[in-house]
Amino acid sequence: MADVPASQTLASESKTVPGIDGTAVSDQGSLIYPFDGRPGDGEVMEMRPGVLWLRMPVPIPGLDYINLWLIEESEGWTLIDTGFKSSRLQKIWDQVVEQHLKAKPITRILCTHFHPDHLGLAGWLQQKFDAELWMTFGEWSFGRMLELEQMPDVPADVIAFYQRLGFDAAQIDALKARGFGNFAKAVTPIPRAFHRINEGDDIRIGNHDWRIIVGNGHSPEHACLFSPVLNLLISGDQVLPRISPHIGVYPGEPEARPLTQYLDSFAKFSDLPADTLVLPAHGDPFIGLHQRIGMLQRHHAVRLEALLVALQQRPHTVIDTLPLLFRRDIKDHMTLAAGEALAHLHHLMHQGRVVRRQNAAGVLEFSRSSAADLAAQ
Repeated sequence: MADVPASQTLASESKTVPGIDGTAVSDQGSLIYPFDGRPGDGEVMEMRPGVLWLRMPVPIPGLDYINLWLIEESEGWTLIDTGFKSSRLQKIWDQVVEQHLKAKPITRILCTHFHPDHLGLAGWLQQKFDAELWMTFGEWSFGRMLELEQMPDVPADVIAFYQRLGFDAAQIDALKARGFGNFAKAVTPIPRAFHRINEGDDIRIGNHDWRIIVGNGHSPEHACLFSPVLNLLISGDQVLPRISPHIGVYPGEPEARPLTQYLDSFAKFSDLPADTLVLPAHGDPFIGLHQRIGMLQRHHAVRLEALLVALQQRPHTVIDTLPLLFRRDIKDHMTLAAGEALAHLHHLMHQGRVVRRQNAAGVLEFSRSSAADLAAQ
């Protein structure tokens, strides 16, 4: 399996979406942010009775903080996500435990997905409290696999994957310098045993039932939690208020279609009430779930259309497409950017609107298909 970065951080800002003609599509006016302020380090805010919001620093430019959620139960607390592996965060956790948990332990840790800002301290907290880890099988197994996958050098098949995308010699050298198997450095030991959760499960947490909604695309089987009585959705990274979560293709599954999966996953949220309070992993709690999903759909639709317009003019490698999708410096995030571009191209290929070929140099080139041209007429 190919290496996955310690945290997939290249999320597209979507406050405004650049249009094909250079105009901007307004993207935020219909969202409501009902809370003033945010909890400081080691502090909490109550979202509903017994549901606490805390924030932990993320040592990654552009993310800065992750939101974690504590739900009170009779004998302890259920924690949703844990924060990045960090001695600083462990000290903040000690403060939270001492000041805000009413002398009750964390008895259950439910991680929405395997990324280190969500799973990083699960092992440490599990050992500290003898708590159970609850996850979907896809997320637990993927995290365990990456934790165990460490090699001294970047494997040849990984290098070949990025060469086919159009990486030049300097970009390949940077890939090699980053090393392989860095995921393990960002997490405490992931528990070998876990409690599996599945799509549609109703889990009793505190005084209420929470329905598991599994999203795809950003990660294999991302768990969201919805409480009908509290009208709360803990959305993790699946729905964020101000950025579009990273959707990428990587060497371990080179033909993956994560953007197709991500866009299809939105249908699972269609029956939730319009006034649901969304508790995201990054950004502020908000009301306007369906509006935000519409924004995210438009965000990707604009980029897909930009690709089609460019590919009609001439074939593009994956590297060639990056200026169409990103309006900022990405030289330090090339694998993430290329993964995101490839996800968009695979989505268009699946629709029959784009075709690819390998050129004489062994690099993949993508073109608009004749079927897409006919459909546009």
